[in-house]
Amino acid sequence: MPGSRPAGTSTEGEASARVREMFSRIAPRYDFLNHALSFSLDKVWRRRTARKFRRILRRTDARVLDLCCGTGDLTFALERVRVHEIRDAGAHRFPLIGSDFAQPMLDRARRKGAAHARSTVFATADALHLPFADASFDLITSAFGFRNLVNYEGGLREIARVLKPGGEVGILEFSEPGAGAMAGLFRFYFRRVLPHVGKAISGNKEAYEYLPGSVAKFPGPTEITALMRKVGFTSVHTTSWNLRSVVLHTAKLPQD
Repeated sequence: MPGSRPAGTSTEGEASARVREMFSRIAPRYDFLNHALSFSLDKVWRRRTARKFRRILRRTDARVLDLCCGTGDLTFALERVRVHEIRDAGAHRFPLIGSDFAQPMLDRARRKGAAHARSTVFATADALHLPFADASFDLITSAFGFRNLVNYEGGLREIARVLKPGGEVGILEFSEPGAGAMAGLFRFYFRRVLPHVGKAISGNKEAYEYLPGSVAKFPGPTEITALMRKVGFTSVHTTSWNLRSVVLHTAKLPQD
């Protein structure tokens, strides 16, 4: 299934380069805008996502990858849950890995991690061509980044490749909200207000015009569920919040 296509791009290579450029340019104001434009609800959604995987995170041998991690907010949320679940500060555990293909985003993630003594590791990586061996991870997550992949099926197949048998995936993404007056108000804010505020603060008009367009074009929960099953995932489930405008897609890879 084809993925993101920013305006003016026609091939996967062009689209990937444009997305990388856009997110690299807005990296300095990315965290502030995420929190301000969502009224800090993005923090709540990430916490809820991390808590969904407590069972895996309490395992000291669990290997976890946060894909398209941006500045690392979900990566750090996962680590906080793991610290709470394991409790033993001296217990050996594998570092959580956050990966992204926009280097300025990773630079900010590393600075945030260093400032708060986080044990996470960040690696530059293209989600469609991950530099990890087959069956490397017990859990792979992504928050608001999967939508930007230039090939959704290719992204899911790559996730399946590096997941261990029985491993789990959690993809947190925006979606078109449901019907009703509040949903209509949300659409108005998302499409008419957010791009102007984002442009004014970040200085980048393209990135915040791209955002509502990419959400409108992103497959709905039913389509993503079908695609996950096509790729080979089982126990596919969706959980929605915020008038169904934010959806957590979870699934498992079958055991051998």
